[in-house]
Formats: sequence, structure tokens, C-alpha cells
Amino acid sequence: MAKQIELLFENFEGKTVRISLDEPVEPVDTLAINAAMDKILADNALISSGGDLVAKKGARVVERNVTDIPLA
Repeated sequence: MAKQIELLFENFEGKTVRISLDEPVEPVDTLAINAAMDKILADNALISSGGDLVAKKGARVVERNVTDIPLA
């Protein structure tokens, strides 16, 4: 079972930009996530093909379950 945290931003063109980080610390610290996202925006630390990141859209933890199917 793999977990990731996804930070969702809006870029200059109005499109969603997703930054995924593996193995998030749990329980999730919403204040730390908010502060990190604010810092990314304030420092203009990342850009996308649609321009600078301009706003926070959300954050979420994504869990992926993989079940192998035995083949005869």
C-alpha cells in the first residue's frame, strides 16, 4: 500500500498543478502543509508549463492498493 501527499496549485493559465510526495508523515499536520504551500507560492519556487503557480487549490493524501492477479 503506497501513500502520497498531493499538493494542488493553480497556475497562471488557471490549470491545476499537482506536486506529489511519497510517504507523508502521519497524522497529517495541516498547519505545516499550509505553511509549506504558502512558502512555495511566496518564493515562486516552482513554475509549470502554464506559468507560475498563483494559488493553493488543495492538498490530499492518496493511498494506492495493488493486488496481483495470479495467471495460470
